[in-house]
Amino acid sequence: MRLHKLLVISLPLLAAAAYKLIFPVVALAHCPLCVAGAGAGLTLTRWIGVDDSISGVWLAALLGATSFWSESLIKRRELRPKLRPLIFIGIFAATVWSFYKFNLVIRMSQILGLDKLIFGMVVGGVAFYLVDVIDDYIIKRKGKVFFPYQRIIVTLGSMLVLSLAIYILINYYI
Repeated sequence: MRLHKLLVISLPLLAAAAYKLIFPVVALAHCPLCVAGAGAGLTLTRWIGVDDSISGVWLAALLGATSFWSESLIKRRELRPKLRPLIFIGIFAATVWSFYKFNLVIRMSQILGLDKLIFGMVVGGVAFYLVDVIDDYIIKRKGKVFFPYQRIIVTLGSMLVLSLAIYILINYYI
């Protein structure tokens, strides 16, 4: 009886996987798998004790990728550039509101008058958005990407550099 249940569950999954291999779909720059991976990595940072301001930078990257992925769900392509900042700000505002509403922000220390997590989210969100806008501009102006996985490498690289800068700021200047 267990083998029967296993077959009933696994055969549709295998058929779907085979279909995806035979008829691949176009990959998106901000795919759901990347967003889920970022969320899992963010959870890990909280468990191992990474400072909230650095976790905030990566949370901003997660929210930014989520907003850009959500933007791709808009059917009318001419509306996307106009709605991009609104979707981005809306997702950030909803997240910050829910963090305070459900007491998820630890209010022990602050940077520049903001809770560390919110500071990291603001700085990371601004950096994430600006890096994406600048990268888009360069790609459109030159008409090509300069190396494989340019968008991912540039975005993750900027988040890594920002995290390192905040780490140095926290440990040596604040």
